[in-house]
Amino acid sequence: MNLFPLLLATHIVLAVSLLLPSVLLPFALRSRGPAPGQTRFGRVLLWLQRNGTLVIGAGLALTGVGLLWSLGPGLLGQLWLQVALVIYAANLLAAFFIQRPALRRLLGMHPEANEAERQRWRLRARRQRYVSYVMAAAVGVIAFLMTSKPTL
Repeated sequence: MNLFPLLLATHIVLAVSLLLPSVLLPFALRSRGPAPGQTRFGRVLLWLQRNGTLVIGAGLALTGVGLLWSLGPGLLGQLWLQVALVIYAANLLAAFFIQRPALRRLLGMHPEANEAERQRWRLRARRQRYVSYVMAAAVGVIAFLMTSKPTL
């Protein structure tokens, strides 16, 4: 039985799931409307970021090893894969050291905040959305590299 399609699909879902909360949560943060924790989608993203990171990361590593086992270790010598892995690692570092701490600060805004505090909050939220744009673009580059396998 060929497990490659299942391994590949699981690996892709886990890879995207690991970055999804850091990319999407800044867009769920609005100064008006319900807080992210008050919507179903927001609660799922917050839960994934809080609780799912270790499990998803372990699953991603296991499926990656399974893919290497299935395709052979010579795949690691491909430059497109090395570039994609470096971009993914940089994206994970940005998610962990930039997005997560900033999102924690953004989630702490109080409803009784004055206008100056709200303006600072909006500026921070906008900045985090820009970081999310860069992270999403990096995911797009990784997807391009993984699907096209260019000769670099």
